[in-house]
Amino acid sequence: MDNLEKYTQAFCEAFEVEPEQAKNLKYQDIPAWDSVGHMGLISCLEDAFDIVMDPADIIELGSFDLGRTMLRDKYGVQL
Repeated sequence: MDNLEKYTQAFCEAFEVEPEQAKNLKYQDIPAWDSVGHMGLISCLEDAFDIVMDPADIIELGSFDLGRTMLRDKYGVQL
């Protein structure tokens, strides 16, 4: 599994959505992406990529696309 697949899988796992739906998600687009779901997503991402996200980044991560950019630019994860 490549990094983009791991990233997408984290969204699928956290929010119980299909990969195609995950790729278009933004914070609070679906009921599952509330504050509790958000922390579940962060946990999945940290586990998948063996990182610890900065609290400011956790708050800022508000969409699938933004998360991809953030992981690449701030954590060196190539997606």
